[in-house]
Amino acid sequence: MKIIIAGAGDVGFHLAKLLSYESQDTYIIDFDGAKLNYINNHLDVITKKGDATSIKLLKEIGISSADLLLAVTESQNTNFTISVIGKALGVKKTIARINNPEFLNNDVINFKEYGVDFMISPEELAAKEIKLLLNQSSFNDTVAFENGVFNIMGTTLGYKSPILNLTVKEVKEKYCLVDFITIAIKREGIAQTIIPRGDTVYKINDQVYFSVPSYSIKKLHPIIGKEHVDINNVMILGGSSIGEKTARNLCIDNFKVKLIERKKGKALQLAENLRNTLVINGDGRNLELLEEENIREMDAFVAVTGDSETNIMSCLVAKSKGVKKTVALVENMDYINISQTIGIDTLINKKLIAASNIFRHIRKGEILALANLHNIDAEVFEFEVQPNARVTQKVVKELRFPREAIIGGVIREGKALMSFGDFQLQSGDKAIVFCLPEAISIVEDLFN
Repeated sequence: MKIIIAGAGDVGFHLAKLLSYESQDTYIIDFDGAKLNYINNHLDVITKKGDATSIKLLKEIGISSADLLLAVTESQNTNFTISVIGKALGVKKTIARINNPEFLNNDVINFKEYGVDFMISPEELAAKEIKLLLNQSSFNDTVAFENGVFNIMGTTLGYKSPILNLTVKEVKEKYCLVDFITIAIKREGIAQTIIPRGDTVYKINDQVYFSVPSYSIKKLHPIIGKEHVDINNVMILGGSSIGEKTARNLCIDNFKVKLIERKKGKALQLAENLRNTLVINGDGRNLELLEEENIREMDAFVAVTGDSETNIMSCLVAKSKGVKKTVALVENMDYINISQTIGIDTLINKKLIAASNIFRHIRKGEILALANLHNIDAEVFEFEVQPNARVTQKVVKELRFPREAIIGGVIREGKALMSFGDFQLQSGDKAIVFCLPEAISIVEDLFN
């Protein structure tokens, strides 16, 4: 597959990084020579300095033979322009990163007629993820498949967890009546993500990811040593598009929401748009203001200002005041892996979320969904099993599945099934697969 990426920012770089693990013919275009030099030194892709809206440049790199054009610059208008030109020059599919979520849900304009096949809004995706995180208060990472039939739940093991110092096999025997599969462990001091086997031991401060059917989520709480806490009162810091969308989403589900916005004009506009949200004009970094607005009575604190450090520090203040759940938006990718070590429940990066969402259009095979876990450089796939696929020919334990991947469960005719060793996949099944980058191509071949 020949893929052209316009924009070498965080979204473009992460996409290029994912593609560099495979034999994709990947080009990345940007004006910024420093960014391109960094990519050249770290990734196996072809870089081109210049303007991605240039017809001459696009022709030079063979746009007419390209399978996919990803327009992911910081400018929505530029991304639209690139997509329209690329489509006119013969690229098979275009995806544009946008800022205006209105474009996603409109029945007036068919953007495909103009050359934009798909659109991705990082802000919209981030707002949806925040709501999902607040609905599962005991976990700091969560991904739902098939409307929650199967779920990936991530949490950090504290000293109260009864599974500490036990092996995966021992825990499975002890809690044999609870359906779950441990798919990954991120351990302090170890760069490589652990794909657990029977003799893997759970340790204090491990970030553990479980694959669990919806009916077993509540049963998982005593295993991780945490109680489920209902989130009702939420304080949002920052009236950005993510803050506004999050407030609107939460109010639909009857959350009680307070939103703090520093700019007076913006606060007035938000108050007009968000009828069911209490909008406060003030500086959320002011501890006295937070106390006046009863931060100690909040169940969750979500910081989504444009400044990563402000978001992190305000979440730490909220934690010190007894707030149970904190979520901070960060721009710097390097921050993503430090949430547990500094005491914040979840750090999210809208560009990383967007890149993972785009990436599913690149994958081979019948991939229904794809997600990225916050603390792990890996992917969770939902594959639709094809007739005569290699995974249908033997039971799971005989498939010679790569050690860098694990099947976390199967959805068959709308029902969740556990994919232990003697389980055999069938055509039409939807399999949840956790996979490190180096094993992605092998896993795809098994499902083809």
